[in-house]
Amino acid sequence: MQRRNFLGKAGVGAAAGVLAAPAIVRAQPTVRWRLASSFPKSLDTIYGAAEVVARRVAQITNNKFQITVHAAGEIVPGLQVLDAVQSGTVEAGHTALYYYFGKEPSWAVATAIPFGLNARQYNAWWHHGGGEKIFNEFARKSGVVAFLNGNTGAQMGGWFRKEINTVEDLKGLKFRVGGFAGQVLTKLGVVPQQIAGGDIYPALEKGTIDAAEWVGPYDDEKLGFNKVAKFYYYPGWWEGGPALHSIVNQKALDALPPDFRAAWEAANEEGNTFMMSKYDAGNPQALKRMVASGTVLKAFPRPVMEACFKATQEVYAETTAKSAEFKKLHDHYFGFQRDQILWFRVTENTFDDFMASARR
Repeated sequence: MQRRNFLGKAGVGAAAGVLAAPAIVRAQPTVRWRLASSFPKSLDTIYGAAEVVARRVAQITNNKFQITVHAAGEIVPGLQVLDAVQSGTVEAGHTALYYYFGKEPSWAVATAIPFGLNARQYNAWWHHGGGEKIFNEFARKSGVVAFLNGNTGAQMGGWFRKEINTVEDLKGLKFRVGGFAGQVLTKLGVVPQQIAGGDIYPALEKGTIDAAEWVGPYDDEKLGFNKVAKFYYYPGWWEGGPALHSIVNQKALDALPPDFRAAWEAANEEGNTFMMSKYDAGNPQALKRMVASGTVLKAFPRPVMEACFKATQEVYAETTAKSAEFKKLHDHYFGFQRDQILWFRVTENTFDDFMASARR
């Protein structure tokens, strides 16, 4: 009799457990976020990293955490994403934070500053070198938190209507260039222009600007820059490893259940890997196609690079003197870079240099 009672009670307990699981799932709140991107949908890699995040978050949470991604201009213009997240107009954004260096130069450190870290070094700084902690100490003062979500790798130096043979050739040049680089190039006579990605082609086509940089061959071909400018320069010394970030309104982040936040963090890590690997896969063939169609590929002359490096150090000295926030980030970032350069010189650079010559 006791055995029958025990089995009966056990059966009831098991049934209750089976019934409890769906009840728990049903009780989980549904969270809906809007994410504003700084990029057009046509740029499937830099825009696509945000879509990767939205898709994976939905899968992990059984569609209980839903994020809709909106291209530049759908909710706010591409260069106003930070403002929209700060104000709570949207819960999240995906952007290049150096777009906002005019508010405070420290924002630029999150994306790229001239002669800075390459993509691998940046990942190391952000995740294991204290970069995430020190940057978000700054970002939280503006009510947002940044999550690493993408890197383009070292970018190209841009498209020019005329050749750049000397530093003198830069004087008077109206150049669309993002972030901190504009201040450096101003010292060399350039007139920098900050224009969102989707607006660059018409400005270059109409002659409103003389030159423009964006990312690299895969995106530049999509945007058609090779049709309106002949000379394609490298490297983009101002963006050795520019990082993209998902930014979240602090209050919206704090309201997330712990498991939803974990899903968000994991999805951003996937987006980060997606972007860099997709650019690496797509850039070589795009560059081949453009060169075959008449693009003239050229390296910036060494004297131009040296002049830019010198001007960069002057700008850093001026900026660190004016902004304690920037100085704190600058010193931390470049302190990390010193050891990275030592390490990369030992094996990474020597291996890459040998392979380049061996496969030439």
